[in-house]
Amino acid sequence: MCGILGIVGVNEKEDVYNELICGLTTLQHRGQDSAGLVTFDRTFHLEKKLGVASEVFKQNDLDSCRGAWGLGHTRYATQGETRLMDAQPFTLNHPYGIAMVHNGNITNFEQLRENLAQDHRYLIETSNDLEFLLYTFGLELEKTGMFRVTPESVFQAVEGVQRKVQGAYATIALIAGQGMVAFTDPCGIRPLLLGRKDTETGPAYAFASETKCFDYLGYTPIHQLGAGEAIFIDANKKIHTHSGVSKRQAFCVFEYIYLSQADTSFHGRLVASDREKLGHVIAKRFQERGFDPDIVIDVPSSGYFFAQGLAEALGIPYKKGLIKNNQAKRSFISPTQALRKKIVHQKHNPLKTVIQGKKVAVVDDSIVRGTTSKHICDLIRRAGAEAVYFVSGAPAIKHPCIYGVDMPDPGEMVAAIRTEEEVAEFMGADAVVYPSLEDMRSLYQGIGICDACFSGEYPSNVSEETLEAIRQEKVLSCR
Repeated sequence: MCGILGIVGVNEKEDVYNELICGLTTLQHRGQDSAGLVTFDRTFHLEKKLGVASEVFKQNDLDSCRGAWGLGHTRYATQGETRLMDAQPFTLNHPYGIAMVHNGNITNFEQLRENLAQDHRYLIETSNDLEFLLYTFGLELEKTGMFRVTPESVFQAVEGVQRKVQGAYATIALIAGQGMVAFTDPCGIRPLLLGRKDTETGPAYAFASETKCFDYLGYTPIHQLGAGEAIFIDANKKIHTHSGVSKRQAFCVFEYIYLSQADTSFHGRLVASDREKLGHVIAKRFQERGFDPDIVIDVPSSGYFFAQGLAEALGIPYKKGLIKNNQAKRSFISPTQALRKKIVHQKHNPLKTVIQGKKVAVVDDSIVRGTTSKHICDLIRRAGAEAVYFVSGAPAIKHPCIYGVDMPDPGEMVAAIRTEEEVAEFMGADAVVYPSLEDMRSLYQGIGICDACFSGEYPSNVSEETLEAIRQEKVLSCR
């Protein structure tokens, strides 16, 4: 999971680096390992560092980052290592000069590595799979043989990438002096949207991972890229669209559940509203099992809208029972289990007067490893709760995600080898309540979602060998 941003500025006299930095801060929840940006003004100007965007970029570093076209990236290393050389964007000086950012995971990286080395003599230097996308796109663009790029040659290159590169990727490429292209994998797993801003001196355009970014920068969302779609904005800011290599759309449902912020919209649906609806669905599970909590509280902040929907449907009070330490990072997207445990113990503090003597339904967006959930149950017990019902906004996660969410090993998933009763016992809860897979799917009929982490049904061809290779890659990067 990463945050990506591409901006085509109003005119050549206005630099976009400040807007890129502001945009990246709105996407910071998608990655805290590193932040980077690149602008173009006759040449690429690249700045990237380890850490978060609000801290790593200094004015004296940015004085040379001139240009009205630029890309930005916030990284969470679901595959590869957390090193400066792995931070995005990446650049390539031939053909034309290409800068690129992406969000997602490539699944056939070993095959691509071998092909690039044997057929084209490319040495893969980083552990970031963006390198495979960048080199493949450059080779495909060079094949077109055009002195200057055309929309047709760009789309031809994109289709070449889509045929060769498997997995999930939302990608933005800046072609020096020629334009900017954004495209998705054939299943459209990771999100990518186009926004427009009209000014007195002309329009500006932006591609971003979430509409939240557009809200803060003053852009209006005008289109969400579908499965295998490509959009090219040429040097004159004319927009060209293309339906590339595509399969059935399989948009990551975890974007609705956890990854994206609640004030983002996908497919015309506000994330916050969908989380509320899941809360209503979960209320039926409570009623079926005869649980009668006194209050509903959330694990802040991604559990709030699920909890609000649950409390509303059950007709019982929603209370603020846990206070979050806003200085703590997102534990789920921290790179190691040791660091996740440390962050979890710094994140929350219970309000004892709210919890004491109550039967408490505590709602989180999901239960993955159980690290946070177990600690939360303990906090609520020690605050004097009579009973603890732990509620997941998502169905039980039982299978690895290979498309850009850090769930590569079933051995890390608390529900993969346990029944609901065993999960509750492990976490120290009186009961655990999940929506069913069918409950969740019913909310997204007509969209086309990927729910492989719940169902094990992967939208792209995935063998056991591929799953093991991805697991090993993650193990090596965490050493």
